[in-house]
Amino acid sequence: MPAQTTLVGMERKLAAIFSTDVAGYSRLMGDDEEATIRTLTASREVISSLIQHYRGRVVDSPGDNLLAEFASVVDAVRCAVEIQHALKEKNTELPEHRQMQFRIGINLGDVIVEGERLYGDGVNIAARLESLAVPGGICISGTVYDQIETKLSLQYEYQGEQTVKNIAKPVRVYRIVAEVPSPLVEQASSLPAARMAAPPEEAERQKAKVDRRAGTARRKGALVAVAGLLLITGVTVAVRHLVLPTPDPQSPIPSP
Repeated sequence: MPAQTTLVGMERKLAAIFSTDVAGYSRLMGDDEEATIRTLTASREVISSLIQHYRGRVVDSPGDNLLAEFASVVDAVRCAVEIQHALKEKNTELPEHRQMQFRIGINLGDVIVEGERLYGDGVNIAARLESLAVPGGICISGTVYDQIETKLSLQYEYQGEQTVKNIAKPVRVYRIVAEVPSPLVEQASSLPAARMAAPPEEAERQKAKVDRRAGTARRKGALVAVAGLLLITGVTVAVRHLVLPTPDPQSPIPSP
């Protein structure tokens, strides 16, 4: 009976696999190699920084490809959306023919871990999803969609079951077609209650309170005006009595 061989340092785990590459990389290199490498290096710094921010790990980065893993599929998709936003802004600084657009594929599956590297169909499917994405777009597998459908404010377009290279079974594919920018959502949710829009009933109560205060102020103003008028009249009468002389009854009545 042949002895079984145990592979030392190898394990299996479930992970969200993130794969990306540059659309039209060969054309960019053919036009200007040095400019392409500079742009690729700057873009990779943005991608790696965001992967780290979302608790991911860069596994490998050969050529224009980059492979990363995440413990959370939600973090992986959030990271992908943020990366595409950041790279789109960076492209505005470049001429149109030098802009660099990345395609991203994300899969959730079982992978083999050997040292720092990952192997298996989980990785291969992520790479095939990346090739199905449009430049600047994101494609996800059905296993990813099942996990994030109700957790993220995204819109998806079902691409059907795709037969991809070296994968036995067809893969359900979804494309992220629109997204709500996360910073705006977080900003809205962090506003204090006093600054949020009031319901209609509360708005009516506030309006009635303001109207009552305005009416009270008008009545007080009218009372002050009347009191002032009476005071002026009284002072005028008193002054006339003090200044004008009283006629003497014994003095002759002057002729008209």
